[in-house]
Amino acid sequence: MTHPPESRRGLIHGATAYALWGLLPLYFHLVDRVDAGEIVAQRVLWSVVLLVPIVLLLGRRGKLWAALRTPKVLAMLAASAALIAANWLMYVWAVLHHQVLAASMAYFLNPLLNIAMGVALLNERLTRAQAVAVLLAGAGVAVLAFGADGGLWISLTIALSFAFYGLIRKLAPVEAFEGLTIETLLLAPVALGYVAWLSGHGGLSFGREAGLTALLVLAGAVTTVPLLLFAAAARELRMATLGLLQFVAPSLQFLLAITLFGERLDARTLVSFALIWAGLAVYVGGSLAGRRRRVAAEA
Repeated sequence: MTHPPESRRGLIHGATAYALWGLLPLYFHLVDRVDAGEIVAQRVLWSVVLLVPIVLLLGRRGKLWAALRTPKVLAMLAASAALIAANWLMYVWAVLHHQVLAASMAYFLNPLLNIAMGVALLNERLTRAQAVAVLLAGAGVAVLAFGADGGLWISLTIALSFAFYGLIRKLAPVEAFEGLTIETLLLAPVALGYVAWLSGHGGLSFGREAGLTALLVLAGAVTTVPLLLFAAAARELRMATLGLLQFVAPSLQFLLAITLFGERLDARTLVSFALIWAGLAVYVGGSLAGRRRRVAAEA
């Protein structure tokens, strides 16, 4: 099986998506008084409000309806919608309960899962540098997992849900924008039902305070922008490249956890962090060397 060359645009999409996700705990810190389920529901509903007008303005209704009328596409997007909803809920819960380090460990695990899926399911091959990078990163994650102190189940839930989400979005024959719009529309009835239930039981935060309400409205953009970038990157990059780019997000989350959020940093965590970044350095160095060799061969 041959693979198309990776584009610089895909790398930019992927790196930007992961940087935004890495800074996401800052947003959830501002809405930490809100129930995790409501935050996820508001993310879904305000994403609908944002996406549907864009579909109309860009004249992409035809592609959207074509995807909706294709049973295979709809089934795949229903599965990816369920996975991303589970991922969001677990991640928000972790941040609100001061488990940002456990959440960051999940996204350190994700690259390894993506690489394994690429090799096992998509017949992708690793270069020597990538193999060494994976071994170093795996050692770092193993050290971090060994000292997870009961948070490993959080990490595994977040990691597995997002890894399978990325795989489905890579394989689904639908463009990034239409795919995200359909996922959001599929989740909207559930989100609306949960918001209605909270409102009926006096537990709804939306509308109580102007500042908090504005932040919840912003959840649509906070959700939509990085997911669109990620979905585009997933179709333009190999799973191995996506996997190693994902170290950007947990690295930022890790730094936020030990600085702004004051979570405990011990020697085991430092060793893990050093091993993972060593893996990244090997991968980047190998990629640059490989690119130079290809350029020289073409010349």
